[in-house]
Amino acid sequence: MEALLVELGMENSKLQVELNSIAPTSNGMDEVELLFSANKGTSLQPLKKVASGGEFSRLLFAIKYLMADKMAMPTLIFDEIDTGISGEVALQMVRMMKEISGKHQVICITHLPQVAGKGDVHYFVYKDNSSHKTISKIKELSADERVLELAKMIGGANPSDSALKSAKELLRV
Repeated sequence: MEALLVELGMENSKLQVELNSIAPTSNGMDEVELLFSANKGTSLQPLKKVASGGEFSRLLFAIKYLMADKMAMPTLIFDEIDTGISGEVALQMVRMMKEISGKHQVICITHLPQVAGKGDVHYFVYKDNSSHKTISKIKELSADERVLELAKMIGGANPSDSALKSAKELLRV
Protein backbone atom coordinates (compact mmCIF):
# COMPACT_ATOMS: atom_id res chain seq x y z
CA MET A 1 0.00 0.00 0.00
CA GLU A 2 2.76 2.44 0.90
CA ALA A 3 4.54 1.67 -2.39
CA LEU A 4 1.36 2.58 -4.28
CA LEU A 5 1.07 5.80 -2.30
CA VAL A 6 4.62 6.67 -3.37
CA GLU A 7 3.54 6.15 -7.00
CA LEU A 8 0.65 8.52 -6.30
CA GLY A 9 2.97 11.28 -5.08
CA MET A 10 2.98 10.63 -1.34
CA GLU A 11 6.64 9.67 -0.86
CA ASN A 12 6.68 10.03 2.91
CA SER A 13 3.31 8.56 3.78
CA LYS A 14 2.88 5.83 6.37
CA LEU A 15 -0.19 3.71 6.96
CA GLN A 16 -0.95 1.36 9.81
CA VAL A 17 -4.04 -0.75 10.45
CA GLU A 18 -5.05 -0.94 14.10
CA LEU A 19 -7.34 -3.81 15.08
CA ASN A 20 -9.02 -3.76 18.47
CA SER A 21 -11.35 -6.31 20.02
CA ILE A 22 -14.55 -4.84 21.42
CA ALA A 23 -17.61 -6.23 23.15
CA PRO A 24 -19.66 -8.20 20.61
CA THR A 25 -22.35 -6.19 18.78
CA SER A 26 -24.54 -6.77 15.73
CA ASN A 27 -21.61 -5.33 13.70
CA GLY A 28 -19.08 -7.80 15.06
CA MET A 29 -16.45 -7.79 17.76
CA ASP A 30 -13.58 -6.02 16.02
CA GLU A 31 -12.93 -2.35 15.50
CA VAL A 32 -10.58 -1.35 12.68
CA GLU A 33 -8.92 2.04 12.48
CA LEU A 34 -6.51 3.31 9.86
CA LEU A 35 -3.65 5.38 11.24
CA PHE A 36 -2.00 7.65 8.71
CA SER A 37 0.78 10.15 8.24
CA ALA A 38 1.38 11.91 4.94
CA ASN A 39 4.54 13.77 5.92
CA LYS A 40 8.00 12.90 7.17
CA GLY A 41 8.38 13.42 10.90
CA THR A 42 4.64 13.37 11.58
CA SER A 43 3.22 10.73 13.89
CA LEU A 44 0.55 8.29 12.79
CA GLN A 45 -2.93 9.54 13.66
CA PRO A 46 -6.48 8.45 12.81
CA LEU A 47 -7.02 8.87 9.08
CA LYS A 48 -10.28 10.75 9.54
CA LYS A 49 -8.47 13.44 11.55
CA VAL A 50 -5.38 14.06 9.44
CA ALA A 51 -5.93 13.21 5.76
CA SER A 52 -6.62 16.05 3.34
CA GLY A 53 -9.13 15.53 0.53
CA GLY A 54 -6.36 14.71 -1.93
CA GLU A 55 -4.63 12.33 0.47
CA PHE A 56 -7.90 10.56 1.22
CA SER A 57 -8.66 10.29 -2.51
CA ARG A 58 -5.28 8.71 -3.24
CA LEU A 59 -5.55 6.30 -0.33
CA LEU A 60 -9.04 5.19 -1.38
CA PHE A 61 -7.84 4.79 -4.96
CA ALA A 62 -4.89 2.66 -3.83
CA ILE A 63 -7.22 0.41 -1.82
CA LYS A 64 -9.53 -0.06 -4.82
CA TYR A 65 -6.52 -0.66 -7.07
CA LEU A 66 -5.23 -3.41 -4.78
CA MET A 67 -8.64 -4.99 -4.27
CA ALA A 68 -9.70 -5.00 -7.94
CA ASP A 69 -8.21 -8.39 -8.77
CA LYS A 70 -8.89 -9.88 -5.35
CA MET A 71 -12.67 -9.57 -5.61
CA ALA A 72 -15.22 -10.47 -8.26
CA MET A 73 -15.95 -6.90 -9.27
CA PRO A 74 -16.65 -6.67 -13.00
CA THR A 75 -17.13 -2.90 -12.73
CA LEU A 76 -15.24 -0.37 -10.61
CA ILE A 77 -16.72 3.07 -10.12
CA PHE A 78 -14.44 5.93 -9.18
CA ASP A 79 -16.70 8.81 -8.14
CA GLU A 80 -14.55 11.94 -7.98
CA ILE A 81 -11.67 9.82 -6.67
CA ASP A 82 -9.37 12.54 -8.02
CA THR A 83 -10.57 15.25 -5.61
CA GLY A 84 -7.67 17.41 -4.46
CA ILE A 85 -5.13 16.10 -6.98
CA SER A 86 -3.79 17.39 -10.27
CA GLY A 87 -0.84 17.26 -12.64
CA GLU A 88 1.45 14.27 -12.58
CA VAL A 89 -0.47 12.55 -9.76
CA ALA A 90 -3.67 12.70 -11.85
CA LEU A 91 -1.84 11.24 -14.84
CA GLN A 92 -0.39 8.43 -12.70
CA MET A 93 -3.87 7.67 -11.41
CA VAL A 94 -5.09 7.50 -15.03
CA ARG A 95 -2.29 5.07 -15.94
CA MET A 96 -3.33 2.86 -13.04
CA MET A 97 -7.01 3.06 -14.07
CA LYS A 98 -6.02 2.04 -17.60
CA GLU A 99 -4.24 -0.98 -16.11
CA ILE A 100 -7.33 -1.93 -14.11
CA SER A 101 -9.50 -1.51 -17.22
CA GLY A 102 -7.66 -4.41 -18.84
CA LYS A 103 -9.66 -6.78 -16.62
CA HIS A 104 -12.56 -4.67 -15.34
CA GLN A 105 -14.97 -2.08 -16.64
CA VAL A 106 -13.97 1.28 -15.13
CA ILE A 107 -16.40 4.16 -14.75
CA CYS A 108 -14.84 7.40 -13.56
CA ILE A 109 -16.78 10.50 -12.59
CA THR A 110 -14.37 13.42 -12.74
CA HIS A 111 -13.98 17.16 -13.10
CA LEU A 112 -10.32 16.89 -14.15
CA PRO A 113 -9.69 17.25 -17.88
CA GLN A 114 -6.49 15.14 -17.57
CA VAL A 115 -8.62 12.24 -16.36
CA ALA A 116 -11.64 12.74 -18.64
CA GLY A 117 -9.40 13.05 -21.68
CA LYS A 118 -7.89 9.61 -21.23
CA GLY A 119 -11.10 7.59 -21.10
CA ASP A 120 -12.15 5.44 -24.04
CA VAL A 121 -15.64 6.96 -23.99
CA HIS A 122 -16.78 10.28 -22.56
CA TYR A 123 -20.26 10.87 -21.20
CA PHE A 124 -21.63 14.23 -20.15
CA VAL A 125 -24.00 14.25 -17.16
CA TYR A 126 -26.29 17.23 -16.85
CA LYS A 127 -29.56 18.40 -15.30
CA ASP A 128 -32.54 19.17 -17.48
CA ASN A 129 -34.71 21.88 -15.91
CA SER A 130 -37.02 22.36 -18.91
CA SER A 131 -40.10 20.89 -17.20
CA HIS A 132 -41.64 21.24 -13.73
CA LYS A 133 -39.12 18.73 -12.32
CA THR A 134 -35.32 18.56 -12.65
CA ILE A 135 -34.14 15.39 -14.38
CA SER A 136 -30.54 14.18 -14.51
CA LYS A 137 -29.51 13.05 -17.98
CA ILE A 138 -26.45 11.51 -19.58
CA LYS A 139 -25.18 11.83 -23.12
CA GLU A 140 -22.31 10.11 -24.92
CA LEU A 141 -20.15 12.78 -26.55
CA SER A 142 -19.00 12.70 -30.15
CA ALA A 143 -15.34 13.42 -30.89
CA ASP A 144 -16.03 17.13 -31.53
CA GLU A 145 -18.30 17.45 -28.49
CA ARG A 146 -15.62 15.81 -26.40
CA VAL A 147 -13.01 18.37 -27.46
CA LEU A 148 -15.41 21.21 -26.63
CA GLU A 149 -16.34 19.74 -23.24
CA LEU A 150 -12.70 19.20 -22.27
CA ALA A 151 -11.93 22.77 -23.37
CA LYS A 152 -14.75 24.00 -21.10
CA MET A 153 -13.26 21.98 -18.23
CA ILE A 154 -9.97 23.77 -18.88
CA GLY A 155 -11.11 27.29 -19.67
CA GLY A 156 -14.73 27.78 -18.65
CA ALA A 157 -18.01 28.21 -20.55
CA ASN A 158 -16.45 30.06 -23.49
CA PRO A 159 -13.13 28.29 -24.05
CA SER A 160 -10.31 30.09 -25.81
CA ASP A 161 -8.36 28.75 -28.77
CA SER A 162 -5.64 27.80 -26.30
CA ALA A 163 -8.09 25.73 -24.21
CA LEU A 164 -9.35 24.01 -27.38
CA LYS A 165 -5.77 23.22 -28.37
CA SER A 166 -5.06 21.83 -24.88
CA ALA A 167 -8.21 19.69 -25.06
CA LYS A 168 -7.10 18.20 -28.37
CA GLU A 169 -3.69 17.51 -26.89
CA LEU A 170 -5.25 15.69 -23.91
CA LEU A 171 -7.10 13.38 -26.30
CA ARG A 172 -3.97 12.28 -28.13
CA VAL A 173 -2.94 8.78 -27.14
